[in-house]
Order: sequence, then C-alpha cells, then structure tokens
Amino acid sequence: MRTLLLGLTLLAAHAAAQDAGVAPATVDVASAPVPDDAGVPPTASDAQVAQAAPVAPAPAPGPAAAVLSVLTKFNTSLSGFVELDAIADSTQSFNDVAGNAAVARGDTYAGSHGRLTFGVRNSRVAFKIAAPEFHTLKASATLELDFLGNQPPNATEAAFFTNPSLRIRHAWLKVESPYVDVLFGQTWQLFGWQPYFLPNTVGIQGVPGQAYSRSPQLRLSHVFKTEFVNVEVAAAASRAPQRDALVPDGEGGVRVLFNQRKGLRTMGATHTAVDALSLGVSGVVRRFDLPEFTAAPKQDTSVLGWGFSLDAMVPIIPATLDDRGNALTLTANFVRGEGISDLFTGLTGGVSFPALPNPTGATPAPVYTPDVDTGPVSFSPDGVLHPVRWEAFVVGLQYALPPSGRFWVTANYSQLASRNAQDFGAPTRVFTFSRWFDANLFCEVTPAVRLGLEYAWFGQTYADGAQAQNHRAQLSAFYLF
Repeated sequence: MRTLLLGLTLLAAHAAAQDAGVAPATVDVASAPVPDDAGVPPTASDAQVAQAAPVAPAPAPGPAAAVLSVLTKFNTSLSGFVELDAIADSTQSFNDVAGNAAVARGDTYAGSHGRLTFGVRNSRVAFKIAAPEFHTLKASATLELDFLGNQPPNATEAAFFTNPSLRIRHAWLKVESPYVDVLFGQTWQLFGWQPYFLPNTVGIQGVPGQAYSRSPQLRLSHVFKTEFVNVEVAAAASRAPQRDALVPDGEGGVRVLFNQRKGLRTMGATHTAVDALSLGVSGVVRRFDLPEFTAAPKQDTSVLGWGFSLDAMVPIIPATLDDRGNALTLTANFVRGEGISDLFTGLTGGVSFPALPNPTGATPAPVYTPDVDTGPVSFSPDGVLHPVRWEAFVVGLQYALPPSGRFWVTANYSQLASRNAQDFGAPTRVFTFSRWFDANLFCEVTPAVRLGLEYAWFGQTYADGAQAQNHRAQLSAFYLF
C-alpha cells in the first residue's frame, strides 16, 4: 500500500511540476455533446449556448472529446473510462457503492470493525451511433455499459469484485427535429434534470440524499432559443416502480440556461466542462396499486406518489476554456416527495412490510406477499397503504486551483429525512435522518489520466435515537478514452 501511495504521489508531483504550462483536458458543453460518461443525449440547448456567446479557441483535445470514431455514412464512436477504487471504511456497512444504505450501528460487530475494498466495477464503455441527417431529422443511439450489474446471491467475495456482471446504464435512440425531440429507451430520469446538476465526487454516485436513477422511458422535449437565455421543456412517461399498477410514471420539467455566464465544473468524477448557469425544476407523479393487506387478497388498494426537484448550477467565479484557474462553481439540489425512494440509490431507510395479524395463533402464520419493491410504500398495522415521505438536499462547491486548473478541490454536504419512515419497521432497523459530507482533491496527470482522493463521513439517526457513523477514505485512478 505504501508503494502504491508513493507511486501516485510521484505522478501527482510530476503533474504539479507541469501545472504552470499545461491546461486540463476539458470541453465546452455548450459546443459539444454531453459526455459519454454522463450518458445523456446532446440537446439543442447545448449547441445554442455556444451560438449565443463567443468562446475562446478550444484547447488540445481532452478525454471527453478523445473518442475513437469510424466515419462512414454513420458516425460511430467508442468512449468510456477504466477506473480503480481503493476504499477504506471504518465500519462494514458498504460495498464500493455506498448510496443510501444503512450504516451499521455501533453496538454491532459490523459497526465496530472496518473494511478495505479494491474494485474496478465502475469502469465504463459507451458506443454511440449517429445516422446521416434525413429531411431535417437527426437520428442517434447510445449503448453504455458498466460492471455494477446484479450478482448471484451466493457469489463469493472474489467473484463479486474480480468477475463482476455487466449492467446496462443507457440504451436509447433519439430522433431530433426542428419542432420536437423524441427519445425512446433507458437513460437518466427527467426528475432532477439528471445529469446536468450532479456534484463532483471521487466516490461512486449516487451519494446519500442525491436523486440519481435511470429508467426506460418515452420522452418529448423542445428548446426555445434566444441570444441570452435558452429554455428547455420536457415531458416523459417512465417505467413505474410497480408494473402491476398499470400506469407509467409521469415526469415533466423546465430547464433554463443563461448563456452569457459560464463556469467550470465536473459532473461525477470524470467529465470536466464549461457550462452555462442553469436552473431546473421537475416533478413526478405515480400510482401504487397493491393487493389488500390479507393473506388471500381479492381487492386492491391504491395510493399516489409524487415528488418535485429544484436544481441549480451557478458559476460564482466564471471561467473560460483558456482561463480555468480560480474558477468557483456551486451545485445544488432539493427534493421532496412521497413514494419516491427508488429515485435515490439504494434507499429504503429500513422500511418493511408488517406481519399480518394472527389472532388465532395459526401455524404457519399467514403471510402477505407484496407486488412492489420494498421502500416506496408500506402498510400501517390497520391495513392502510401509505407512501413513505422523504426530503433531501445536496449542495456542493468546486474550486479550480490556479494557475491552470489541473488540480481542483471540491466539497459536498447532504441531508435526508423522513417524517413517517419510523411507522413502517422496527425502530432499531429504520433510520429517519441522514447526513453526509465529503472533501475531494483531483489531479489531472495527463489529459487521459486522472487521480482523485476523497474523505467522506456518513451519519444516520435510527428511529430509537441511536446514532451510527462511518468514515470513508477513497483513492481512485481513471483512464479516460
């Protein structure tokens, strides 16, 4: 481990020695497609930002633009990154992806013993195909994969980390026209305007309290363009959390871009760009329809879920492509809703379905079988179906160190709380409040090689008042192509 740290320190020192003369590999999202690691189809709003305000000449190609292209009648590109994560935790609560999983209580073995994890599962590859324009119609498709797929429940630890399963992140086709853009397939949820407001972390997202999810959907969108402001309007029918409800999720949103003010920021860990100041509002409505709370149901019972999200990306100290040092950017997200836990990474809060009443002491006891994943809804003991309420926010700052911005630091803070989760599970297993913060240092050794170091703190309050916490240190290396 010391040898590894020494080698990485030498790489960072070499980058520091070159810092005064070499700029980091970034792209202007205003004039280029949304990155492959973001997995989102480019929109007309991005192109309009570039048209609305002059930009400095582009630097040497960086990792987000360094894609392997095959130019025929169809334009095909390959991109992605290779990632190694070395993670030390003070408890045995998490895998490489922490998400919103419960932190082990301090009075348990897992809560008083640490864990060291090495993994490459977040490595990623993406294929993009763009067809020739046909009568003002532009068609494109993306397939993006990583290695965070489902594993057999009896998989060994070695198999889990060294032979991980492929997972589809994005698989969509899009048809753009002057009037409306239509997207079919799996991509980011419109809720939260993902990924445009993602924070910058070394840790694998989504982080605690962050709306972060993808789903099959049909989306319609259009961008209204002016010289100073672009307005994107979108609506989507998305896969519902319960197929037996027979109704898709309805999502809608508005995103506003202020073209004259731009800032440097990184989404996730690998995509650095210059973006226009942007604000977003979005919402979701959904329906749950479960069998009544009996062992042999004959009727159903239903309840609505809903949520809204407010998002912002604000360049506090603006930046340009050839002057990135000293750039300071704020990202923020606020979410409130009921029955929306699946729109976060791994969030249940420990909520579960109660046992059926058994007044006669029958053996075996009657069992209720729900037809929905655990988390969004549950029954109270009197048999009434309720959505679980959650409220969360994430705020982050990113600062590019002068002179060139090849080194930068970030910090993020989040809170997540529920007003009724304690009604749907054992007090020792349900948490109702979560806090998280992290601090990150990034170094771009070369345009293709990036290093990141993170400290993160996870804190949770259980329904019985017990406090649990985890300290995490993570060192990651990325090769972008």
